[in-house]
Amino acid sequence: MEHEYRPGQVVYTNKARCRDCYRCVRVCPVKAIRMRNEQAFVVEDRCIACGTCIRECPQQAKSFRNDVEHVIRLIGSGGPVAVSVAPSFASIYSEWEQKRLASALRKLGFSYVAETAVGAYHVANQTTEYVQSRKDKPHICTACPAVVRLVERYHPDLTENLVPLVSPMLAHARLIKNKLGSQWKVVFIGPCVAKKAEADKPENAGLVDGVLTFVELSEWLEREHISMSRLEESSFDDQPSGDARYFPLVGGSIRTGRMDTDILAGEVISVSGYSEVNEALENLRRDQEPVVIEPLFCSQGCINGPAISSEKNVFERRKDTLVYAKENQGAAPAEAEVPDLKTQFLADENEWPPVTEEQIRSVLEKTGKSRPEDQLNCGACGYSSCREKAIAVVRGMAEVEMCIPYMKNLAERRTDRIIETSPNGIVILDERLNILSMNPTFKKFFMCSEAVCGKRISYLMDPDPFEKLASGDKDKLELVVKHDRYNIICHQILYVLPEERQYVGIFVNITNSQANQTKLDHLRVQTIAQARELLEHQISMAQKMGQFLGESTARGEALVEKLMEMADEESENRENNASNGRPGKKGKNWLWDTYTSK
Repeated sequence: MEHEYRPGQVVYTNKARCRDCYRCVRVCPVKAIRMRNEQAFVVEDRCIACGTCIRECPQQAKSFRNDVEHVIRLIGSGGPVAVSVAPSFASIYSEWEQKRLASALRKLGFSYVAETAVGAYHVANQTTEYVQSRKDKPHICTACPAVVRLVERYHPDLTENLVPLVSPMLAHARLIKNKLGSQWKVVFIGPCVAKKAEADKPENAGLVDGVLTFVELSEWLEREHISMSRLEESSFDDQPSGDARYFPLVGGSIRTGRMDTDILAGEVISVSGYSEVNEALENLRRDQEPVVIEPLFCSQGCINGPAISSEKNVFERRKDTLVYAKENQGAAPAEAEVPDLKTQFLADENEWPPVTEEQIRSVLEKTGKSRPEDQLNCGACGYSSCREKAIAVVRGMAEVEMCIPYMKNLAERRTDRIIETSPNGIVILDERLNILSMNPTFKKFFMCSEAVCGKRISYLMDPDPFEKLASGDKDKLELVVKHDRYNIICHQILYVLPEERQYVGIFVNITNSQANQTKLDHLRVQTIAQARELLEHQISMAQKMGQFLGESTARGEALVEKLMEMADEESENRENNASNGRPGKKGKNWLWDTYTSK
């Protein structure tokens, strides 16, 4: 497959499948899609790796980086490799599969198998401690890497409100390496594409050595012919504490951390999905009330991540997660040293260069939208308004041709131009055979102007062919008609537009062709007559020559016969003279003398 791929990039485009539908532009929450040559490319330094385009692309032209081979190499390197499994696994596997998942992972070669919820428990509790120690300011929980990237890149002024703690994935990796040793490699498996980008960040180097999605895990198990139905039940090597298994659900972080507040009191705002998250951030910017925002970028939380392979709907997945969390309630954790989970978030200063009103107006004029009333704001291009799309064009993220109404009008204008410049006459009649419109060529053929519009076609010509169409017997006629009144001969193609209840006539001028045909027919007749005269002359000459040859042949035959007689007589004379003892006659002219004497 042909991919738009650069090392380190997480989301990319399969060019062969991209069909120029603008779906990814429309659904991308941060408009990180650049249209170029009718192909949609992901702009890495603007992408937040949320995976929305992957989920929504109807042609599956968007995909994420596949890291299965990388993880296989890690396991094959000989060193110990641990795996951290996101708690949302309970949403996609059935109860009996949940009990065999650890065995399947060990079968793949992992030496240590644990739930990421182990790290989530400590993140939730340290988040509660941090918030309670700073109740005078608003806070944004940082478990979701897509939300963190959204804030850093698109709400940089709110970066200071991010709780400076790592995500459960990074926390669990720190716990594993603190417990087992730094020589251990850690692989995370979950429903999230943004986790790949989070692990790639320079400040997180050395914590998570590989990230797989549940989709990649399913493909890997199938590739290795590992079926859970043939595996025995087994437990994870480490169990999470408290309510940490609720973490992938909306409100799960607050419940895990046992934050001392009522969610209905307004002190905590649990939101999911880009629209809710973005509105919560905008509201925070305006009010700066001391609230705690618990955001999950995917609607309904991590159980609806872009890399979940399940036929169950989101509410069935939510139910299964709740059942698993309830039935596997964790005990209070034993006293153990917890590594430092603090981190630092920095605002991304990757701002667009300023766009002037003159640049915007120039783009709008190109698409015929210079006036506000012409700006439809239909959203077909993927942008919410014509102005927003014009700005994207200036920035090189969009193309002028993405405007569907503009391209439609352009196509119509081209069609009108073709009709206007056609060398054939074209007329359109209504159901009563009144003239609706005509092109310049038709006017020239039939010596008329726009003044005849609204009049019946009979005003210009015999309406009989159109009347035959109107009778319904035929929907198309093709004939040659001589219009003596205009000194023109036309090849006419007439047809019906049933939905519009109109009739179209196309008139091709063949007057010159007919005149040339007449001349050709006359020349053909003359040529045939001359050929016939020549043939008769040749026959006459042949007959005369035959007669002459016949006479000459007859005289020749008589001469030959005479010569033969003379030869016979000479022979006879010689024989007689020989018998009488007399010599025969001598001399070179004896034959001629003998002939002439006779």
